[in-house]
Amino acid sequence: MGIAKKYNKYTSFCVIIVVLLVFSLFLTCKEQPEYLDIYYLTGSKENKEHFGLLFDLLEQEEPDSEGEFAVIREIGTSYIRLKDYDRLIHFLNDRAINNPGNPYNSYYFLMIAYAFIQQESLPIAALYFDLILKNYPDFIINDESIHLVCLKHLITINDNPERQVWYYNELISRFAESIDLGSAYFMLGQACEQVGDWNGAIQAYTNYLPFTGTTIIPGFPNADQYARHQVDYSMSYKDWTFESLPALRAAIEEALDAGNPWRLSRYKASVNFFGRSWGQTETDDARMVDFNLGEFMYDNRIRYSSTLDTASNASEAYLRTTGWSSYMPTWYLYFRKIYFPQDPEIHGRWEWAGIYYGEKF
Repeated sequence: MGIAKKYNKYTSFCVIIVVLLVFSLFLTCKEQPEYLDIYYLTGSKENKEHFGLLFDLLEQEEPDSEGEFAVIREIGTSYIRLKDYDRLIHFLNDRAINNPGNPYNSYYFLMIAYAFIQQESLPIAALYFDLILKNYPDFIINDESIHLVCLKHLITINDNPERQVWYYNELISRFAESIDLGSAYFMLGQACEQVGDWNGAIQAYTNYLPFTGTTIIPGFPNADQYARHQVDYSMSYKDWTFESLPALRAAIEEALDAGNPWRLSRYKASVNFFGRSWGQTETDDARMVDFNLGEFMYDNRIRYSSTLDTASNASEAYLRTTGWSSYMPTWYLYFRKIYFPQDPEIHGRWEWAGIYYGEKF
């Protein structure tokens, strides 16, 4: 009889426990709707309540509606404020994968790419930017194109030259009014050079020329001169070049010995031949289109050093000459190895590219 009473008491205790557990689960289910994964409630108590309210709102919105988009965007922004990028990525990926036809998926993937950038996972971010560009229609948010945002990021992240050519062509053809068009043309030329598309490079530099003097390209202080040189060079006959530095030097010295300004002028580069002092920079406009050597050689005997200047190297050389004028008797003739892969017949040949006035500093 005592054992039966103990058993009944134990049974009653278990029933009470079960009832309490069921009631607790009921309350839990009431507080946490079945559609809500507790994983997404994070942070402080206030933050968890905030997310709970947002997910309640989300459940009430029509699928693929503007209201749903507004709530999802607020949830994503809330994760960003907490720097909880893992939950942001998980949440938005789940939304996009389970709703492949959602018109706002491009924006969700953009937020995911942003999260990976914050985590310094740039290659993964680049994959998402590419995914948006190639598989999803453009979307305007805060008056800015999502595709434009993707292209700007990809240009910074992915330095593959072939991809850079595609990115800049997309920028120019689709967003000409929203970008620095001059800079885009110049950088397209640079990318085309790297992939060996010399015709494409010259066309890009030609398109850049109207923008010279109006745009600043970071890392390319001489962009204007470079583009003009490439374009002018591509259009010239290039009959002033020499197979080697010794051949160029011998021709120059023979013309100086003969005192023949006409012959010497034939050896000047027909493109961007310059004359500048040592203090001037390459950005200074010192081209000498109508430079008359005869005025300086008449009644003067020009002498030259028996050896090249010690600053000479495998791609450029300096020959010191004297006797040009009483005001500025010393000139250094500047010889340069030609870099122009577009034309293999002259690439690697030598030219007399300009003159430096006065003694070296």
